[in-house]
Amino acid sequence: MSIKQRSIRRERSIIGKSLHTGEEVSLTIKPAKANTGYIFRRIDLYGQPEILPLSSNVTDLVRSTSISNGNAKVHTIEHVLSALAGSGVDNVVIDLDASEPPIMDGSARPFANLILEAEPVEQDAEREFFRLPYPVSVTNGNRSMIALPYNGLRITCTSTDERASHVQHLSIELDPETYHAELAPARTFTLYEDIEELLKLGKIRGGSLDSAIVIKGDKILSKEPLRFEDEFVRHKILDIVGDLALLGKPLYAHIIAVRPGHSLNAELTTKLSELMKKGEQVDEKSMSPAKGKSFVLPDETELDVRRVLDVLPHRFPFVMIDRVASIEGGEKLVGIKNVSINEPFFTGHFPGHPVMPGVLQLEAMAQAAGILLLRRGSAEGKVAFFMSADKVKFRKPVVPGDQLIITAKLEKVRGNKLATASVECKVGEQIVSSASLMFSIMDGKEVR
Repeated sequence: MSIKQRSIRRERSIIGKSLHTGEEVSLTIKPAKANTGYIFRRIDLYGQPEILPLSSNVTDLVRSTSISNGNAKVHTIEHVLSALAGSGVDNVVIDLDASEPPIMDGSARPFANLILEAEPVEQDAEREFFRLPYPVSVTNGNRSMIALPYNGLRITCTSTDERASHVQHLSIELDPETYHAELAPARTFTLYEDIEELLKLGKIRGGSLDSAIVIKGDKILSKEPLRFEDEFVRHKILDIVGDLALLGKPLYAHIIAVRPGHSLNAELTTKLSELMKKGEQVDEKSMSPAKGKSFVLPDETELDVRRVLDVLPHRFPFVMIDRVASIEGGEKLVGIKNVSINEPFFTGHFPGHPVMPGVLQLEAMAQAAGILLLRRGSAEGKVAFFMSADKVKFRKPVVPGDQLIITAKLEKVRGNKLATASVECKVGEQIVSSASLMFSIMDGKEVR
């Protein structure tokens, strides 16, 4: 089915203070012809230079995304790009009378509302998507992102800090309605301990509790209550949507991210851009449900790594199950994860004192429970998406040489659409981590 490109019917403006420079700035979005894409224009500079938001033009990624064209630069563009891409708008000109868009309330909602006021309108040309042909991944210490082939855009993200506090997880299918309701309102945030260093770098001179959430230990400092219980991970996904717009073409993929940031987002986008330039992508007509046993057969009571790869969509470095040792009916599964010093995350977590990140233990639990859900008799042609984690506990460090024994137990299935499972990880006889997980069960035809 073809989808038409969209621009806006009329121009609209918004005025506010920028986050990093602290300057008062006016931003105006204007209609553009089909196949224009996004163009930032510095109307305060001689000749009104234009800057294209493409991965090849990125020049700075310290706590924001900046692009340049010669001496003309635009900083902190991710919220504007996120609102445009999330709203399904393909072609606009963005006029700025300073180097940085206004931060407003720290979310993309003011820009998303501005786009609605400008009234998105269809154009004659068809929208061209980049359809990922095979998995692509990037890692940096204990931060990882992988893009998987997928007929749509889904983002699964786990967000946490170095202390593994405020661990949040969300998996969400993107369309304009979902974006406006579930992602656009999520505000940016920072750790209290980082503020002084950012000020020394000349950053956040326009920052305040009006435009960001500050995390100080277990306390949340904010002018208003959290808009979502998991507002931090939602903002991380909002940023991913904005940084993926640097591809210059809407993407069809399932992005799985653990502790992402602008630098890692840009690295993944650059890899995808290189792939796109080579002309490597999947023809829409060739996309069909995967052949083979992408579910667990009723008579299978254990799975080797080849069958694990059949069932799970994950690939290196995100496969967290080496073997399924036992499956008892559709109610209980025991999986094995051998923790080797060769794991890529040990490079940065932590040098000289390698410890398996808690978020990756959580990912291993989710994968084990996902396989269990696909063991049920009604699971053929289904896909289990990890939605949320509750009662997450990390009791003991997991180090190289340990073997994780992951036990998943199915707790509840509601209408064959939602399921919950309790999962724990043991090393030897000692529990090292545990969680209660929720999944959405969808028809494979809906997500491919």
